[in-house]
Amino acid sequence: MRHVFRTTAVLPLARPQVFEFFAAAENLQRLTPAELDFRILTPLPIEMRAGTLIRYRLRLAGIPFEWVTRISLWNPPVEFVDEQLKGPYKTWTHQHRFADVDGATQVDDDVHYELPLFPFGEIAAPLVAFQVRRIFAFRALALRKALEI
Repeated sequence: MRHVFRTTAVLPLARPQVFEFFAAAENLQRLTPAELDFRILTPLPIEMRAGTLIRYRLRLAGIPFEWVTRISLWNPPVEFVDEQLKGPYKTWTHQHRFADVDGATQVDDDVHYELPLFPFGEIAAPLVAFQVRRIFAFRALALRKALEI
C-alpha cells in the first residue's frame, strides 16, 4: 500500500542559496534528529547529479541499518528526487521542489513510500507515519537554524 507525506516550508532566502544547502549531502546530518544516529558512509564531498548513489547508516527504533539512495532526478535549482535502493521501506521516493514565492523560496517535499511485508507491515503504518511527520518537523526547525533565519 502506497503512503504519501507532503510538507511545505517558505524560507526568506533566494532559491539558489536554498537549493545549494540541500544539494550538499553533508547537510542531511544536520537536518536529522540525533536519536537516529545518522551517518553518511559515502566519502564527502559528494558530487550531486542524476545517478549519484549515497550510503548512510542510521538507527530506527534502536535498530541499526544501512540506507542507500540514488539521485534519480537532478534539475538545479528547481528540483531533485532521491529513491531508496536499500533500506527499511519497500519503496521510498522523496521529491524536493524549490520555487520563488514573493522574494522567498518555497520548498515542497513529497514522499511516497511503501512498507515491507505487505499486508502485515501495514500494522506499523500509523507509527511510521507519526515518525515521518516527527522527523520532518525536526527538519523544519533545524533547517531554519542551519540557515540562520
